[in-house]
Amino acid sequence: MNTQLLKQHIATYKKWLRSNKKQAMQEQEERAQLSLEYQAYTKERMFDMDEDDIYEYIAPLWAMLLWGNKQYVINKLITDNGLDMLKKQLANLIWGTDKIENRWNEFRKKIKGMGAAMMSELLCKTHPNDCLLWNRRALMGFDYLGISSLPRYDYQFNGEMYAYLCEQGKIIAKTMQEEQITSTNLLDVDYFIWKELQVQPILNKLTISNTPKEKIIEAIEHDSKKEAEFIHNDIRNKLADIGQWLGFNAEVEKKVATGAVVDAVWEVTIGNMGRVIYVFEVQTSGSIDSLILNLMKAKNNKAVQGVVAVTDQKQIEKIKKEISDLNQFNGDLKFWDYSEVLKVHEYLQYVNESINNLGLVPFGL
Repeated sequence: MNTQLLKQHIATYKKWLRSNKKQAMQEQEERAQLSLEYQAYTKERMFDMDEDDIYEYIAPLWAMLLWGNKQYVINKLITDNGLDMLKKQLANLIWGTDKIENRWNEFRKKIKGMGAAMMSELLCKTHPNDCLLWNRRALMGFDYLGISSLPRYDYQFNGEMYAYLCEQGKIIAKTMQEEQITSTNLLDVDYFIWKELQVQPILNKLTISNTPKEKIIEAIEHDSKKEAEFIHNDIRNKLADIGQWLGFNAEVEKKVATGAVVDAVWEVTIGNMGRVIYVFEVQTSGSIDSLILNLMKAKNNKAVQGVVAVTDQKQIEKIKKEISDLNQFNGDLKFWDYSEVLKVHEYLQYVNESINNLGLVPFGL
């Protein structure tokens, strides 16, 4: 970490605090209130939550700002995981006695639909002295300070990584305290990162659009089988996000025909045409023949209007050769490079966050 650079920005932040005492006090009170509200969700209370309580707990999160229809997202979270399992894992993540890295890994393994931003926000607002709020803005700030070994992709973000990032956040908090910014915790650090460390060249540097495609391919080709699975699931989940943002009913691990459970589907009902389904299969490792067979089976569902193989350019060429003598697809099989999926997801996430921050849609609709 570049401590000298950090102290320069702390000095600028101190000047802002002195010049904007009223706003600074309001924000400090806001942080304290947020912590009290989330600490009120004790372990016992969390086990007693019903669906409405889950909504009240999750919907106000900043990580939820990119979703216009929060009720839909939370209903899906409950449906996909089951209310009891969701409550159990939330209670263990927030209040469990095991190390945070183990609780984090268990939650990611057992719960679908909640990523690092939502998980870390819940932890930070409940335990602001110990847990860091992690999102793309925090990544930008940490990168600007020269902190090493940062996670560039979701598949790299495990419990051990989160514990490491929390320790780095504590170093920032301690430095702020040493520079006479008293009572600084990791929620205060988050506000500091947003105000001081969002430097434009770094924003440009960290966008997926400027990440060389070869780096993404290299990560997948050289990672372990376990990490390849994380990459697969990350891309699969991003496909579902993109579908939802575009107005489709999007699901993952969906059965669309006998013997065909596909990675992601986009579904919509169009007038008198009935259901229209688009099917996506992600290929990061494993058999190409298996992917082709699964997509062939998916086409037996007459509602399936398009099937898409999502992989890298090298695999795309292999798949094209494999299906060159097959008539089942009749040109219906499309290809999407997963580096493009990552870029589309990032752009749409930014668009949704920006529009929803305008407050044009009433909260919760």
